[in-house]
Amino acid sequence: MHVHLKSVNVLLEKQAAVVVTVGPDRQLDAAAQLLDEQSQGALSAVLAKAGFEGKLGQSLPLYALPHLACEWVLVTGRGPQDELRAAGVIKLIQTVCKALQELGTHQAVLGLHELQVKDMAAADLLGLMARTALETTYQFTTYKTTPSGRSGLRDLSLTVLDKSLMTSARRAVAWAEAIAQGTALARDLGNQPSNVCTPTFLSEQAQLLAKASRKIKVKVLGEAQLEKLGAGAFLAVSRGSEEEGKLVMIEYRGTSSRTAPIALIGKGITFDTGGISIKPSAAMDEMKFDMCGAASVLGVMQTLIAAELPVHVIGVLACAENMPSGRARKPGDIVTSMSGQTVEILNTDAEGRLVLCDALTYVQKQYHPSIMIDIATLTGACVVALGKVTSGLFSGDDALAQDLIDAGRISQDPVWRLPLWNDYQELLDSPCADMANIGGPTAGAITAACFLSRFTQGTRWAHLDIAGTAWVSGAKKGATGRPVPLLAEFLKRQVHA
Repeated sequence: MHVHLKSVNVLLEKQAAVVVTVGPDRQLDAAAQLLDEQSQGALSAVLAKAGFEGKLGQSLPLYALPHLACEWVLVTGRGPQDELRAAGVIKLIQTVCKALQELGTHQAVLGLHELQVKDMAAADLLGLMARTALETTYQFTTYKTTPSGRSGLRDLSLTVLDKSLMTSARRAVAWAEAIAQGTALARDLGNQPSNVCTPTFLSEQAQLLAKASRKIKVKVLGEAQLEKLGAGAFLAVSRGSEEEGKLVMIEYRGTSSRTAPIALIGKGITFDTGGISIKPSAAMDEMKFDMCGAASVLGVMQTLIAAELPVHVIGVLACAENMPSGRARKPGDIVTSMSGQTVEILNTDAEGRLVLCDALTYVQKQYHPSIMIDIATLTGACVVALGKVTSGLFSGDDALAQDLIDAGRISQDPVWRLPLWNDYQELLDSPCADMANIGGPTAGAITAACFLSRFTQGTRWAHLDIAGTAWVSGAKKGATGRPVPLLAEFLKRQVHA
């Protein structure tokens, strides 16, 4: 879908659909008033007869109102103006896009320029509208042999009242489109079935990014190279599968500055059976989403390319399948990580931290990053704690944690900080090795983060547990693309830090 910025007079021109907002008691906003005047009161009369209340989430499509050039007028409720927040704008745009989808229209103009949100500039509000529309109209139809439902919007225009806002609005919408591109790529990859999306497939996706931009360089390590590097923790996971594990490095150089890079390390378990500690069969199909951390790293790289952000970033994909076989590691096995620390594997279903710990060590040795952020669908415990609303954040660095919290708030991709105290470290004690790979039945998300912290060696580091936010279940099962918006906003803010 293409998003355009237009002046207000476009509302009276020939359009497939025009969208306007109405407040409580059928209070017409500016664009609605304009259409009401042009239709000689027909709009307000129909709304009165329909009993339209103007509640947030309401919509009413009106066909062929007299004296109007547009085919459809879609009226949507905004609720009280002084109560409207960013979350309300997102809900409003989602309502609009779904209603337009039902109408089957391919083109629409949104006359929402009078909406205001406290502490949000008009240009940023337009950017939020654009991004929400792009994300709401996303579809994954790669494996659909026949079309399902109506085709979506192809052309969307947002009206701008003040022409002096056009420059800042264009920047905001361009940034929104860049984030939406990255989010869509992450969703596409997450939605792929695991018989297609293998570690090799993800490494090939990284190579495609390198072909698309001269700012991208890619390096791929296979199992033989990882064995020479002593990546015993990583190989403990990948060796159980016929699919070869891959450690993929994607370097984005958007600046000539020789400053140390920021590293994003994504868990890329392309399917997680649990290994010998096999999972129950219910909803096991959703374990194809266990690579969404790696998918989000690829998505961020796509956003950086589209936005041409002047930063230096290393993206790392720690890719493997976790399968049970005669070669798979067993509970009680002890392995030596690339850092030299030994790990007793008490549960083979705690595999994500094993591929990540060696990835963290490799990145530090090879790239000496200023900041490391790992992203992983790591623990069911985080889902229990935070649900599907917010991702879990762990860091011993208060400033870094706050930067991520701020980026999450601005991008509407929130995180919630959980403790990473030394009191929890003892839960990882093992009588046979330096540590166990699980910490027992309590504080599972925290002990997983504690495990990873042992491989950060003094580098500024944060861990994002996205097990609850990376995908949705049920009839609308699919990847969300989170936390691409959060990470993209974080990197953007680093440019101006």
